[in-house]
Amino acid sequence: MIGLIVGVLTILVAFTALGFGLEASQSGKRLVWKLRPRQILSILGVGIILTGCFSTVPTGYTGIVTTFGKVENFTLEAGFHLISPIQKVILMDNREQKNSFNFSAFSSDIQQVEVTGSINYNIDKSTAMVLYKEVGTNYFDILIAPRMLENTKAVFSRYSAENLVANRDVLSTQICERMQEDMSSYGIRVISVAIEDLDFTDSFTNAVEEKQVAAQNKLTAETKQEQQIMEAEAAAKRDKIAAETAAEVQRINADAQAYEIRVRAESQAEANKLISESINSTLIEYNYAQSWNGELPDTYIGNGDAIPIINTSSSQTDEDASSSSKSAS
Repeated sequence: MIGLIVGVLTILVAFTALGFGLEASQSGKRLVWKLRPRQILSILGVGIILTGCFSTVPTGYTGIVTTFGKVENFTLEAGFHLISPIQKVILMDNREQKNSFNFSAFSSDIQQVEVTGSINYNIDKSTAMVLYKEVGTNYFDILIAPRMLENTKAVFSRYSAENLVANRDVLSTQICERMQEDMSSYGIRVISVAIEDLDFTDSFTNAVEEKQVAAQNKLTAETKQEQQIMEAEAAAKRDKIAAETAAEVQRINADAQAYEIRVRAESQAEANKLISESINSTLIEYNYAQSWNGELPDTYIGNGDAIPIINTSSSQTDEDASSSSKSAS
């Protein structure tokens, strides 16, 4: 501000001094002040000085003020600012920035891989001035890119080529953590790192493809074998179930037959019991009388002695039959 005031005062003094000039008169030459064309130069100088005294910092940027190349100990926020004509404002972008990278790295099994990715970062406003002092505006090429290459190689060397493909997200996270640790001291905040593509040599790619095909064929064969085993086990289970079912049916039929026989036997025994209980001496005598043919027995058996019995009814019958025969003759 002091320089601006001194510059304006200097221009005004020059403007005033350029207005004086000697002019002839009746009494001789005298010093007269009036507007002259040469004063336009001083007015133009005032315009140039005033133009150099204003600076605008866009939104998302921090203004770094330098005086003859020396960095001042303050920064300018976004907006319109009045500065000295001898000062210069350097703009530092504080917005989130994205840069792509393409590196060559090696896996733990010495397989070369071309790594393509991107990194997102921004600059802390409070340390933008220090970053400009120590590094300048080309901080990506000076700081970020070399550290990205170093950290990418360090992380990739921990994994085999096959694992690199399967752990792309893990690789991105580990590289990002290492970058955050390295860049924090410079006021650069690493937001994310993305591994977008991994390109291996043709020989390795062909070997991986052949291995995948072999693995797929092996999986297909194992699946087919497992299916055959499952089908055989299923058939064996069906046969076993059928045999068990037939045996169970036979057992049930045998139990049913045994039960039927037992029921019949019990029924017959019950009937015999009822018949036995219903038989008495009177019934026996009645049945005997009903079945008697009218002939007496020849012998009566008593207390161990046999007594002959004369069957008179039989003789009489024979005699009657003989008489009748004679009369008929």
